[in-house]
Amino acid sequence: MLPLLTPAHLDRDFDYLVPPELADIARPGVRVRVRFAGRLVDGYLLSRHAESDHPGKLVRLERVVSAEQVLTPEILRLATTVAARCAGTRADVLRLAIPPRHARVENGGPVKKTAEMDGPTVSAVGSAASGAPAPDAAEPRMGTSSGVHVGPGTADEPGTDARSGDDVRSGGDVGPGGDVGLGGDVGLGGDVGPGGDVGPGGDVGLGADVGPGADAESGTETGSSTGHGPGTGTEAGTNTGAGAPRGTCRSTDSGSGGEAAPLRVVDVPGASEEPRESGGSPVHGSDTGSAEPREADRFDAAGRAALPAAVDTEAWRRYRHGDAFLTALAGRRGPRAAWQALPGEDWARRLAELAAVVVAEGRSAILMVPDQRDLDRVLRECERLVGDSAVGLSAGLGPAARYRRWLSVLRGTARVVVGTRSAVFAPAVDLGLVAIWDDGDDTYAEPRAPYPHVREVAMLRAHDTGAAFVAAGFARTAEIQAVVETGWAHDLLADRATIRAAAPRISAPGDSDAALERDPMARAIRIPAAAFAAARKALAAGSGVLVQVPRRGYVPALACTKCRTPARCRRCVGPLSLPGSDRPAGDPGTAHSPVCRWCGRTEAAFRCPACGGRVLRAVVIGAARTAEELGRAFPGVPIRGSSGAAILDTVPPGPQVVVATVGAEPSLAGGYGVGLLLDGWALLGRADLRAAEDALRRWLSAAALVRPDGEVLVMADPAVPTVQALLRWDPAGHAAAELAQRTEVGFPPAVRMAAVDGTPDGIAGLLAAAELPAAVEVLGPVPLPAAARPPSGTRGDDPDAEVERVLLRTPRTRGAALTRALTAAQAIRSSQRAESPPRVQIDPLDIG
Repeated sequence: MLPLLTPAHLDRDFDYLVPPELADIARPGVRVRVRFAGRLVDGYLLSRHAESDHPGKLVRLERVVSAEQVLTPEILRLATTVAARCAGTRADVLRLAIPPRHARVENGGPVKKTAEMDGPTVSAVGSAASGAPAPDAAEPRMGTSSGVHVGPGTADEPGTDARSGDDVRSGGDVGPGGDVGLGGDVGLGGDVGPGGDVGPGGDVGLGADVGPGADAESGTETGSSTGHGPGTGTEAGTNTGAGAPRGTCRSTDSGSGGEAAPLRVVDVPGASEEPRESGGSPVHGSDTGSAEPREADRFDAAGRAALPAAVDTEAWRRYRHGDAFLTALAGRRGPRAAWQALPGEDWARRLAELAAVVVAEGRSAILMVPDQRDLDRVLRECERLVGDSAVGLSAGLGPAARYRRWLSVLRGTARVVVGTRSAVFAPAVDLGLVAIWDDGDDTYAEPRAPYPHVREVAMLRAHDTGAAFVAAGFARTAEIQAVVETGWAHDLLADRATIRAAAPRISAPGDSDAALERDPMARAIRIPAAAFAAARKALAAGSGVLVQVPRRGYVPALACTKCRTPARCRRCVGPLSLPGSDRPAGDPGTAHSPVCRWCGRTEAAFRCPACGGRVLRAVVIGAARTAEELGRAFPGVPIRGSSGAAILDTVPPGPQVVVATVGAEPSLAGGYGVGLLLDGWALLGRADLRAAEDALRRWLSAAALVRPDGEVLVMADPAVPTVQALLRWDPAGHAAAELAQRTEVGFPPAVRMAAVDGTPDGIAGLLAAAELPAAVEVLGPVPLPAAARPPSGTRGDDPDAEVERVLLRTPRTRGAALTRALTAAQAIRSSQRAESPPRVQIDPLDIG
C-alpha cells in the first residue's frame, strides 16, 4: 500500500497483512488506514499478493475506510509520472487528484444519472456506462479500467510479468537515480527541445524518435529496472506496444481457512510505445490503444466515422484540416492540435462539439477552463449536446456536491467533465479527449506541492492514454508552440482571408506619420483623441464600448512623463511608487516624493536615466478612476464596471461604456462596437518572462468580444512586436518568435529550469546532497522575487528571515536527470530531518 506521508524518503510502497475479516473489501484502489510508526495514517491499497519478500513481521491492515475503488490504475500511473516530472512525491499528487471522502454521498447519496434532453443531443453509449463495475462488483475495478488483471492466476510466478518475466512489483518510486517509467529518463516524463520528434517533454535528443521505455542517452529499450530491497518496490518499464496490457501482477485473495494472507502493495507503471505519426494525415494522431487494421487510418469517404448531427461541421471547415481533425477524433485516432480560435468564435460551443464527438463513440472527455465563469458557459453547451452526461468540477462546489460529481465520473455515468485546475485528474472512464482552454492563464499553475501545471499534466495524460489533446485559445503560449515545432501536436488555424473577415479593425494611435500629424499627442496621452472619436461614433450608433484597464494584478507604479521609461530606484533598481496616493488630499500621511517598493528609500530628486526628465506620471490608473473620467466625457451614457468581486458575465445590448480589468470583460450579444485597450505599455513593461505573451493574450481575449465591423484601439507603441502581432492577429507567429528568443537566452520551455527557494542554509544543504549532472548550470542565489510566495516554514518565528532563490538550468535532454537528482536530494534531507526544507519547483511561472 501507499501511505499518504509528507516526508520525501517515505514515498515508496509498504507491505501489510490483510486480516480475514477485510479480505473481501480490501481491493486495489480502496482507501485504507494503517499503523505507521505508531500512528494511524491514510493510504491507498495498490495491489494484493499471496506472499511478501519482506523478511520481518508484517503489520496488519487496520481498516478499509471505504469499499469504493477511488484510485484507478491510470490515475496511479499519472501520479507517478507527475511526481517524477515535478521532483515531488506521489502522495502529494494524489492529494490533488482525489477529493476528500464524503461518506453520506458515497454510501447513499444520489448520483447524477444520464437523462434525455430536448433537441439534438448525443446520448451516452449504454455499454460504456455499464462498463465500469459497481463498487461491490466481484471483479476488481483496478483491473478492468486499464487492462491490468488483478485476479488469481495472473502470472506464472508471484510478482512477475507472465509475458516477459520482469518483476512488476514497483511502486513507481525507485529511489535515487532510478528510471521511473514514463516519468523517468525517457518518453513523456523527460524533456524535449525544439525539433525533437517525441511527445511533450520527451527526454531524448533532437530529432530522435524514442517513446516511453527507451533510454534517451543510449537509444536502447529499457524493459524493467533492477529490483530493490523489501518494502522499497521495483520498477516495470516494459514496452508493451500499442493495445497491449500495460502490466500484469499476481494478486490473490486472502482469508480462506481463517488464515490472514500477506498484502503486497505495488504500483503498475506500465509503459506503452510512443504514438507515432501516421502518414497521409495532416493531423498528428496516436495509435496507442488501437488494434484496428491500418486501413482504418485512411481518410477516405468510406472509412470516415459518422459525426453527431449536433456538430457544426461548417464552423470547423473554416480552419485548415478541421475536417481531418474531426474525422480523426471520431475514429479514435487521438489527434493532437493547437487550435487558435477565430475572433468572435463561439469557442464554448466548439469545445462541447468535440466532447460530443467523443461521447458518441462511447468514450469520455475532460474540458478544462480557467475560472467559474468559463466553466458555466462551457457546461451549458455540453448539457445541450450530451444531456446529464456532463458534469462540472470546481473548487467552488461544496464537499458533498463535488464528491457526488466526482463519483459519477469514476463510475462512468458522467462522460464529459468540465472543470478548473483539479479536473485534469478526473478519473474519466475510457478517456478520449483532454482539452484545455487558454492555457496561458496563471490559475492553471498549482500552488501546492509538487506544483504541477495543468498543461503539462494534460499532455502527460493524453500521451499515456492515447487520448486526443487540444490546446485551444485566442492566443498561444511558447510551451504549446514548442510541442507544435517538435511534431507532437499540429496547428489548427484559419487562413489569413478568414481571419481578416472575422477580426475587427485593430490599430494603435499614432501608428503612422499622418496619424501623428492629426494628433501629435497620440502616443503621449492615456486616451488620445482618436479613441474618444471612435467611442462617440459607436455610442451614437447604439453600440457598446469596451474599455480594458490592466489594474488587477499590477501594482500602480511611476514612469517618466516624456519617454515612459519606468521609474527605478538608483540604489537597488526597484520600482518607484507613491505610497499613500489613495489617501484624501491634505492627509498628512500622503507621500510627496516617490519611494522604492523594494528598499523603502525616498527618491527626492528623480532624474530619468533615458531622457533626463524630472516629471513622473502614474503608469496605471485603476478601473474606478477610469470610469469616473469616462463618465464626465460621455454624460448621460451608462457606465458599467467589471472587476474584482463585482465581475459581470454579460451586459444588455444598447449604448454603454463597460470598464473592465483584464480577464473580467463581460460579453455583449452581437459584440461591442469599439474596444479600447488602455495602458498597454504597462502590461508590456512588467519585469516578467511572460510579460509580452500575457499582454497579447489579454488583448486578444478583449478584441475577440468586438464584432467584425467594429474597431479596436490599443494604446501602446506600434513598433513593439507584440503590438504588431495584435494588429495582424497572429498569435502563432508571436509564439514562434517568443520561443526563438527564449531558446537564444536559455529560458523555458527551451530548457528545463528548477527553482529552489528557501533559507541560505536550507538551499546549501540541498545542493550539497544533490548529485547534479554536469550539464546543470547553477544561477544565484538571489533574493526571492516579490511576486513569489515564500515557502512555508522557511521564516519560522522571524518574519524578516532571509529567503533566497537558486535557479538550476539544464538542456531539455537532461531534464529528467536533474529532477531525479533533486528528488534523491530531498529524500536524503528528509531522512536527516533537516529544518526548513527548501521548496523545489520545476519550470515555475515566476522565475524572477
